[in-house]
Amino acid sequence: MKMRVIKEDIHWVGVVDWDRRLFDSLIPLPDGTSYNAYLIKGSEKTVLLDTVDPSMSSILMSQLEGIGSIDYVVSHHAEQDHSGTIPCVLEKYKGAKVITTPKGKGMLMDLLCIPERKFITVDDGETLSLGNKTLQFLYAPWVHWPETMVTYLREDNILFSCDLFGSHLATTDLYVTDEARVYESAKRYYAEIMMPFRMAIRKNMEKIMKKKIDLIAPSHGPIYSNPAFIVDAYRDWISDYSRNVVVLPYISMHQSTKKMVEYLLSALTEKGITVYQFDLTVTDIGKLAISLVDAATMVIATPTVHVGPHPKVFCAAYLANILRPKLKFASIIASYGWGSRAIEQTLALISNLKVEVFEPVLSRGLPKEAEFKALDDLATTIWEKHKEHTFIQ
Repeated sequence: MKMRVIKEDIHWVGVVDWDRRLFDSLIPLPDGTSYNAYLIKGSEKTVLLDTVDPSMSSILMSQLEGIGSIDYVVSHHAEQDHSGTIPCVLEKYKGAKVITTPKGKGMLMDLLCIPERKFITVDDGETLSLGNKTLQFLYAPWVHWPETMVTYLREDNILFSCDLFGSHLATTDLYVTDEARVYESAKRYYAEIMMPFRMAIRKNMEKIMKKKIDLIAPSHGPIYSNPAFIVDAYRDWISDYSRNVVVLPYISMHQSTKKMVEYLLSALTEKGITVYQFDLTVTDIGKLAISLVDAATMVIATPTVHVGPHPKVFCAAYLANILRPKLKFASIIASYGWGSRAIEQTLALISNLKVEVFEPVLSRGLPKEAEFKALDDLATTIWEKHKEHTFIQ
């Protein structure tokens, strides 16, 4: 794909990766992704904002063939999907310097072996004149790495936001056209990558949003010509408000756990509570992460495998624990044949979550009257707590 004009002398020079289906050997990419780099030609200096994943370096370099000189390469974030082609750019443009934060400098030297003499480090709020255009660099630590910054182009009111506000979405649209599709993609991106840093994002957004912003140009996904669309979505996601939702990930080996899950789902539904049920043998973990962004409660259901939780439940609980969603409540459902510590071990896996834990339900073999009564009680407790916290209107 050729470079595309955003405004006069401001170009998108990224790559659309239609076929990538896994990120960081972990995150599903059902809609592919893009690696967005931006070229700004000032009256005196030219700057490249970020690069692309090294697997796509040849495409970026072909887009730059007609560019006589690049004076600066801004690295907002050292992760290789943004920085990986910097060595190729520096090889072509011998006089170019890499602009980054002090932390970013150290990381890029470690990750890409860029020599120290090639760097210029900038302070928070520092500006750089390109002649008729002015860049301002704003630190945004822990969005989502400690060295991250964003760039604001003063004369054009453009925020180059790096991973903040991004979406893993392969599309020919330079700008957001299908808001519903981008909303889901951006929410998945937030859930999988940004959610653990919710409080840091809140703090950094307070600083960044003081600027007049006409366009938001992220490092993944299309550009926002209506910045309020994504800013309002983020303000909702990073808020403390949860919704009247229960997330119910489960595994069942001999139907005991499944019968309890189905019974609890029915009991919760009758009380007007939305339930997202996930069979972890087939679940897209990105969908599970999305559901955790807004949910008030998570109930994990597992059979017992050698005394502990099923390994897939272990992974799901660990994932929730590191993503740190704004859940308010949790509980465990478990079944076993001859002995179990699945409840205790599963609870230990979610120790990062600041939740009130409701009485777990444990069944030996198939659930019977006592277990069904306990599930009714659990559903009632969840309903009462949701009402108490005004999740139910």
